[in-house]
Amino acid sequence: MNELPQWEPKRPVFGPGMVLVAVALLTLVFAGYCASRVLPGGLIGGSKTSITHDVVVQQIRAVAKLVSSEATVRDVIVYQNTWYGSTKRSLVVVTGRLFAGIDLRDNPDVAIDHAKKAITIRLPQAKLIAVEIRDMHTYDERGGLWNPFTRQDRDAIQSQARAQLTAAGAKLELIRHANESAVEVLRMLLAKDGYTVDVALRRAP
Repeated sequence: MNELPQWEPKRPVFGPGMVLVAVALLTLVFAGYCASRVLPGGLIGGSKTSITHDVVVQQIRAVAKLVSSEATVRDVIVYQNTWYGSTKRSLVVVTGRLFAGIDLRDNPDVAIDHAKKAITIRLPQAKLIAVEIRDMHTYDERGGLWNPFTRQDRDAIQSQARAQLTAAGAKLELIRHANESAVEVLRMLLAKDGYTVDVALRRAP
């Protein structure tokens, strides 16, 4: 009679030696991470960020939305149209928000003198960049006998309201405030690592 083969337990793939190696690797990784967080960059071969033209331009663009000024304006629209002796009139009160800021599509001039640690920036003048109509309330509307109000009249009133709000914005201090905010914010943002920042506005054409 053939003897049955005796069963032998399989040896584990990961023995005590492999476990010790894994623990050692994890310890080295953790130590390296801690060193990178605590030690100065120069001691572990890290690179130091330098101020370049591209860095300054990117900072200016990032701040662009923060330096805009806005104001809420209310105006009265008087619309009148006559057709073959028949006149229609409308009195509308419009409320809108005006936004002023610097258009950075006209790239700013940036000069960096690393020896003197000086940054010179010349920005375009701020301008009215958006008009947002928030509310229009009609107080009086009278159509003519054969000249009633149409959709074209509503569009014309909307256009007149936007034009009057834009004209009102030109009389406010929005542009001056936007210019002053841009200069101040950029000076505070870029004046670091010992650099001085000279920010000014280009002359209006």
